[in-house]
Amino acid sequence: MVVFIILFAAVTWDLLLDEPPSPLHPVVWMGRYVGVLWNRRPAGASDRKLFLFGGAIVLSGALLFSLPLRALGLLPGLVALLVAIPLLKCAFSIGALLRAGEGVLRAIDLDDLPEARRLLSWSLVSRDTEDLSQEEVLGATIESLAENLTDSLASPLFFYSLFGLPGAFFYRYVNTCDSMIGYRGGDTEWGGKIAARLDDVLNWVPARIATILLLCAGAAARENVVGGVAALRDERVKTESPNAGWTMSVMAGLLGVTLEKRGHYSLCGGSEPMSTGALARCLRVVRICGAFIVAFAAALGGLGALFA
Repeated sequence: MVVFIILFAAVTWDLLLDEPPSPLHPVVWMGRYVGVLWNRRPAGASDRKLFLFGGAIVLSGALLFSLPLRALGLLPGLVALLVAIPLLKCAFSIGALLRAGEGVLRAIDLDDLPEARRLLSWSLVSRDTEDLSQEEVLGATIESLAENLTDSLASPLFFYSLFGLPGAFFYRYVNTCDSMIGYRGGDTEWGGKIAARLDDVLNWVPARIATILLLCAGAAARENVVGGVAALRDERVKTESPNAGWTMSVMAGLLGVTLEKRGHYSLCGGSEPMSTGALARCLRVVRICGAFIVAFAAALGGLGALFA
């Protein structure tokens, strides 16, 4: 019962309220920790030293931000509950993701492409958005919404259901490392190698769970499930990530559109035009899928408590 209370209270908080202030947000602390250590990497270090240095950042922070949470079990029941709810909320986000997508949609509806580009860059993607066309902004928004069903929701709740708050924070820290240093080129080619590979491993099962639930959400929204399955079969391997292509290809097929990132991939789900209508339909599917993911996490947590 405690698992259900914490999970649904955290989800309610996430949907109705904004993120906690930056000085109080654990993920902000994680980012600062990674940034401070990464900026102190040895100048001119070999690939091997960068690899070990990056691995130390991942391991030390993952333990630092997860293990102390085991002490919550020492607190009185009600106190532990009141502390656990905001902590879990900080480990995932679906409300902010939906609000970001809705913001881009409103800006384009108002014919304000520069604002749509700004919102996309601020909230959803790390790529340069300055010269993106309206169709590319819409496509990038849909891609990010689909991909973040795994990173922002399914994965942290999956690890919470299995391992409690330490599991959710372990995942969130590794994912933060990957988003900051898990890139190709320069020092991050080797310094971020462990972060990138560990993030791939941790997301492997949740990405596939999210894919199944996304197809179910597409059926509930009366989208093209057959197209989603076909796109999943043919297009999922076209992204560099072994996980991102799963939910993105399904979303492309459900909506009947092609999701393209210049110089990286083109996920063909159909020939429908990239329009605000497609983004609005995507947001509806994401809302339904988010509900399915939360329900799955609750059921998984309940089973874990039953057999504990």
